[in-house]
Amino acid sequence: MNATLSLASILAEPARRRPDHLALIEGEQRITFADLWRQAREQAGALIARGVRPGDRVALLCPNTADFPRAYFAVLAAGATVVPVHLLLTAPEMEYVLRDSGATLLICHPMVAETGAAAAEAAGIDLVAPTELTGEAIAAFVSRSPLDTAVVFYTSGTTGTPKGAELSHLNMVMCATVNTFDANEIHRDDIALGALPLFHVFGQTVSMNSHWRIGATLVLQPRFDAAAAITLMAAERVTLFHGVPTMYSALLGAAGDMPELPPLRLCISGGAALPVSVLTDFERVFGAQVLEGYGLSETSPTAAVNQPIHGTEPGTVGHPVWGVDVEIADPAIADRIVLLPVGETGEVVVRGHNVFSGYTGRPEATAAAVVDGWFRTGDLGTRDATGRIRIVDRIKEMILRGGFNVYPTEVEAALLRHPRIAQVAVIGVPDEHYGEEIVAVVVPDGDLTGQEVIEFGRRQVARYKYPRRVEFVTELPLGPTHKVLKRALRRRFGGTE
Repeated sequence: MNATLSLASILAEPARRRPDHLALIEGEQRITFADLWRQAREQAGALIARGVRPGDRVALLCPNTADFPRAYFAVLAAGATVVPVHLLLTAPEMEYVLRDSGATLLICHPMVAETGAAAAEAAGIDLVAPTELTGEAIAAFVSRSPLDTAVVFYTSGTTGTPKGAELSHLNMVMCATVNTFDANEIHRDDIALGALPLFHVFGQTVSMNSHWRIGATLVLQPRFDAAAAITLMAAERVTLFHGVPTMYSALLGAAGDMPELPPLRLCISGGAALPVSVLTDFERVFGAQVLEGYGLSETSPTAAVNQPIHGTEPGTVGHPVWGVDVEIADPAIADRIVLLPVGETGEVVVRGHNVFSGYTGRPEATAAAVVDGWFRTGDLGTRDATGRIRIVDRIKEMILRGGFNVYPTEVEAALLRHPRIAQVAVIGVPDEHYGEEIVAVVVPDGDLTGQEVIEFGRRQVARYKYPRRVEFVTELPLGPTHKVLKRALRRRFGGTE
């Protein structure tokens, strides 16, 4: 393919079109597009001087500071591939990512220097701090083919070792473009809060790249805290917010104590099912529309989202985005895709410009995941006659109790109707009689007994679905993207992954 395309254009173009407009706000730093692109090209020059060549893998370990986008676009401008590294990994886990990805260099922020240095040494590669990348700015970014790998995201999955999902320049540019112009109605003078981790595909594509695609401003919050986020959004007049359900719940909990709320216009939720009660309460309190969407690392990430053009429906993830098909397939047939009729529950499958190239060094895993041109997501869902998608649950998180399928997301949504249940996670644990038993792990909001939760659940869902056991905790374990870590709960309360 002779055509060229680079994800670096996401920053290079607004630097040309809106050079004096603010690209980034982080603390006291206010950086224009022209300045940020110049800084990235200077770092790209330093990378090239260090021997980085087109196609090389460069790992990036950095929190949500201005150092992340500078280094991210520097790697891309040099023609190399970015490997974002999860901030909370241990040194051995980081070493695995560095070795598996084939990274030749680790750009490491001082905040995580100790762990990063240990991982880099064990992997036998050099480490450099962002501040050490000083050099002469390259004139223009290095050309790449649209199908060359731009970013490698390591997926946590539910079991087994992480796999590197390779996303091309075409995947990433198209997903940012579709999010900006077709799905979410982003305006060039919007201001977005970047509280989602930028090393994660949701924060990277939807918060950063989508807004810079149109030349809008991004305000970074290095570590999410609900009260601090509200204060920051109000001070910077933020109009757009992106988050996972636990972040929306936290913002709702903090809103009543805040002297001023931000002028939010549009919010995007993803990463897990957003309870309808949280969505409606958030829209009422903050006066902003919340659009729930769906995607995975392997789909860049956006596959479907509630879009104003189609009409929105809380409790669903809306319609497929432009240029993408989302259907429901028979999960029992592994070697081919057999689509199911409208209304039936099955595996969500995706095809389109957003689907990844494959897993790094794992042709068999790639062949199992991409069948007949469709990516098998591992999620259960349904599709109605209009094409609207509803996610039921992860296939591997479905509970099989006494021969009946129980979907934790459905039970969680029902239990959250209780006025004294602040948060809940439903898991399955081994049971000699039923195979699996249903456990509700509850964060209470006031006095509450386990029997009250059980009786409430009995009235809300079918007899085989309600929890027979309740555990109370002060908080649910969350990952860096604020998704509930159900594996940790299963280990704690069921002795299993």
